[in-house]
Amino acid sequence: MDEKKVKNSLGLSRIAVPVVIGIAIVVWLMVKEIDASALSYLRITWTSIFWIWVAFLFVLSRTFFYVWRIRSLCDGNLSWMASLRIILLWEFTSAISPSTVGGTALAVVFLNKEGISVGRSTSVVLLTSFLDELYFVIVFPLLLPFTGMKALFINSSEGSGSLLPNNLTTLAFIGYTIILAWVLIVGYGLFINPVSIRKLLVYIFSLPVLKRWKNGAEKAGSDIVAASEELRSKPKSYWFWAAVTTFMSWTLRYLIVNAIILSFFDFGEHLVLFTRQLVLWIMMIISPTPGGSGFAEIILGNYITDMIPAGQESARSISLTMAVIWRAISYYPFLIAGAFVAPGWIQRKFIPSIAKKK
Repeated sequence: MDEKKVKNSLGLSRIAVPVVIGIAIVVWLMVKEIDASALSYLRITWTSIFWIWVAFLFVLSRTFFYVWRIRSLCDGNLSWMASLRIILLWEFTSAISPSTVGGTALAVVFLNKEGISVGRSTSVVLLTSFLDELYFVIVFPLLLPFTGMKALFINSSEGSGSLLPNNLTTLAFIGYTIILAWVLIVGYGLFINPVSIRKLLVYIFSLPVLKRWKNGAEKAGSDIVAASEELRSKPKSYWFWAAVTTFMSWTLRYLIVNAIILSFFDFGEHLVLFTRQLVLWIMMIISPTPGGSGFAEIILGNYITDMIPAGQESARSISLTMAVIWRAISYYPFLIAGAFVAPGWIQRKFIPSIAKKK
């Protein structure tokens, strides 16, 4: 990928879109959906300040584990500062791209420009994606028996006992099935038989209806073969730290909302709220907006309404406000940080003359 394409991917216009969408949604929520009188429930106390700082700490900690993981997956061949730059750029790219696209394509470029070979960069990015999906595939069914279906999909504040909405259940399990299939295919390719997976992908995408994506499928198959060769020789310690850092980064990511609610209310249903965010993550995958901007606030706000200890109308206003706070803490800081890091990084890594002067 050349300098022009990277600049276009990280350009000012790409930053403006999620910001404008986010601000528009917040304004719309404040005018149309959030009852100002209901916000009297949200009182600023030392306890609320403490838990807001805990939420910030969770954001910083999950970023630290992301940084640790990328450095560990590269066998320590990246400095801590280079690893931090990569994660900030990766998060930034995800924040300005539709969730269906994400930041993985540019992540290979970020790693390569920090000194990791293209082949190895591809292996690390593929493994990172695999570990992320594996976390979801394992944790969701483990938590489901403890929470139950009703707690995840029935909104008690509606009082009707109907699924919230009915297609949420279907969407969640279709999403889970797709992710599980992806994990099984990639896992089989990475650790058992990469050549067969490559042949299968090429065969499937040779069908007339899928032929337009054949080149991409061939590349994906080749990436799996190359990654398999790279990863098979790794020691057990490599996989141990990969698992630990993945578990910690994603667990902390989902605990942020719990801390925000504790800022204003005594709250005990932490496991249910945590598991609901796994369902939310499925819906975020199909968000058409950059980084789920606007979409995430509305979905989370509606999804946790029944968990707010207030009247139904007040609870909805409060839950939407909580969703805005959540995004302000966990999304916009990466958008801002990336906007500062990206221009200088592009100049240093893509313009040799500037790099030499520095």
